[in-house]
Amino acid sequence: MTKAPVKKAPPSAKAVVRNSPRGASALESTASVSPKPSVVKPAQPVVAGEMMRKKELIDTVVEQSGIKKKDAKPVVEAMLAVLGSAIADGRELNLQPFGKLKVNRSKDVPNGKVMICKLRRSDNAAGSQAVNAMRPGAPKENSAADSSE
Repeated sequence: MTKAPVKKAPPSAKAVVRNSPRGASALESTASVSPKPSVVKPAQPVVAGEMMRKKELIDTVVEQSGIKKKDAKPVVEAMLAVLGSAIADGRELNLQPFGKLKVNRSKDVPNGKVMICKLRRSDNAAGSQAVNAMRPGAPKENSAADSSE
C-alpha cells in the first residue's frame, strides 16, 4: 500500500494560530498582514535627442581620435556592419563603455524587422577617458616609473 502525496496549501491560505490575551487561541490569516506602504516615484520620461547619422559618427570619430577621415570611414562602416549582423543573429553585445545590449523581442514586418532591445550602461565615465587617451599628443598619465626619476 502506497501513500498518496499530500498537497500543501498555498502560502496565502495558511493560517497562524496565536494566543489571545485571555488564553484562548485565535485564528489569524497571514494574508491580512500587509507590508508597510511606500511612496512610489513616477517614472521619468525619456526624451529622445537628435538622431546621429553615420556621417556625424564618422566626423566625431575623426575629431576625437585625430586620424584622417579616409582612414576612419572604412573602419566605422565595417564596425557598423559587424554590429548589425550580430544584432540580427540575436547575439548579446557587451561593449564597454557603450554598454550591454540584448535583443528582447523581434517581429517581422513587411518592410523589415522590428527589434526591441535592452541597453544597460554603467554610470562611470570611462568612455571619455579612453577616447582622450587615444588622441595623439594627449598628456600621459603619471606612472610609477615616471615618479621615481
